[in-house]
Amino acid sequence: MKIENKQQNNRLKEIRYLATDADHIDHNSVTDGVDRRGFLKCMAWAGTGMLWTISGGVLASKILSPTRAAAAESLVGDFNFVQISDSHIGFNKPANTDVVGTLKQAIARINALPAAPDFILHTGDLSHLSEPGEFDTLHQLLKTARAGQIFYVPGEHDVISDNGKEFRARYGKGTKGNGWFSFDQRGVHFIGLVNVMNIAEGGLGILGEDQLAWLKDDVGHLSSSTPIVIFAHVPLWSIYPQWGWGTQDAERALGLLKRFGSVTVLNGHIHQTLKKVEGNVTFHTATSTAFPQPKPGAAPKPGPMKVAPEILPTVLGITEVNYVESSHSLAVVDAKLG
Repeated sequence: MKIENKQQNNRLKEIRYLATDADHIDHNSVTDGVDRRGFLKCMAWAGTGMLWTISGGVLASKILSPTRAAAAESLVGDFNFVQISDSHIGFNKPANTDVVGTLKQAIARINALPAAPDFILHTGDLSHLSEPGEFDTLHQLLKTARAGQIFYVPGEHDVISDNGKEFRARYGKGTKGNGWFSFDQRGVHFIGLVNVMNIAEGGLGILGEDQLAWLKDDVGHLSSSTPIVIFAHVPLWSIYPQWGWGTQDAERALGLLKRFGSVTVLNGHIHQTLKKVEGNVTFHTATSTAFPQPKPGAAPKPGPMKVAPEILPTVLGITEVNYVESSHSLAVVDAKLG
């Protein structure tokens, strides 16, 4: 079995991913001869601990217990980083009356990794009501995380009271427009996008003309072999538009990235892990450190979902990403808090 990659002269590439819920696998994303029924059957018992690797066209797997998934001892690459999302500091309702406590658990997971991450990406909703005290609390908590640096993009809750003024004052130094920016790490180009400005409640995310023009210019000088990582709050693929789980001009942004052989898109907002592979693009949404939300369409509307206290840590978590420079591959590992 061969995996064709026309954008990289049919060079075989390695794709690694951890699927956390069989119900959330996109059937069309399992491609190139892999038996879909067999794949999903395996995923039904894999739970939160199955790492699938496609390398040179050969499918292999490894079971990871929750503790090993957190440590990811066998996946240490040339560098690694951690994504956290949707901390909602200031939230205090039955879905989770102690969001500070669960964020502390997430930080403890990060600090327990075998190697300190090079940096942390926070993909938005740091706060619940964009109050200065909420940002202060988050800052003090994340100071205890063992990581080189932290990068932030806003969620809609971070701009809800002042159109993002407080967020940008704290985290927007050196950014463009409403807070978008990019940086490079060992040959990988990271792009932080903002798609939560001027959206109606429950509406789709918006990037806007200014940001799209900047994005075109930002990637214009890059070689097509450069691995790209996009991170933003609202998903850049259409998960459930009825709930605003998508970005209305995402296709225009992704169109600017078609020439790149490896594109990974990390999002938050929906408080659960969903994954999709489409061509050269891997989409991955992260769980929240605060509270879960229902599966798409499983409730009248999105919002905090109450679960039993003993279940809560199992539906919250962090995402660790390891990069192997020699193969230009990203291994994405989701770790639950409990």
